[in-house]
Amino acid sequence: MSFSAIALALPLFAVTNIDDIFVLLGFFSDPRFRARQIVVGQYLGMLTLIGVSLVAALVSLVLPPQYVGLLGLAPLAIGLKKLYDLRNASGDDDEDIPHKAGSSGIGNILSVAAVTIANGGDNIGVYAPLFATRGTSATGIIVITFLAMTAIWCLFAFWLVNHRTIGAPIRKFGHIVLPFVLIALGILILYEAGSFGLLI
Repeated sequence: MSFSAIALALPLFAVTNIDDIFVLLGFFSDPRFRARQIVVGQYLGMLTLIGVSLVAALVSLVLPPQYVGLLGLAPLAIGLKKLYDLRNASGDDDEDIPHKAGSSGIGNILSVAAVTIANGGDNIGVYAPLFATRGTSATGIIVITFLAMTAIWCLFAFWLVNHRTIGAPIRKFGHIVLPFVLIALGILILYEAGSFGLLI
């Protein structure tokens, strides 16, 4: 039973979180974010998604996809804010960057968590029925596997950013690309869920 639950959880996590790799690359390449803040934020977001999915499974709650899609406003807003900050910081000296790093730890953690939650809005629709159709022990094993995979995701993204060959261009351009990735991600989430009608 445990092996089958792990065999199910591994590809499911990979498929539903493949785009998180690109988001994590952007965060790890941003000198204003410490690795610890990114990891804590990622876990906070993932635990929230798992918790909501467990609650949804327990009470057979089915959220209309349009409302779940409104989570796309979070990465959209964060991306616009980062684009604004990037434009205003273009004249800053390089010496100022380390000083700014980690200066708003809670804000950085919450930013990463918000993007993770928004990006994983569709995960709830996948995880909730999965949890609802599995026993307590199998669900526990799946949750533990998801948390272990979250660590692997963070380590892989951190390794890519610090790689000898490909790390330099990622660190140089990753924080510049990140706002555009977040904006595109937010728009995509809103579009796929048909949430734009709720905003008009």
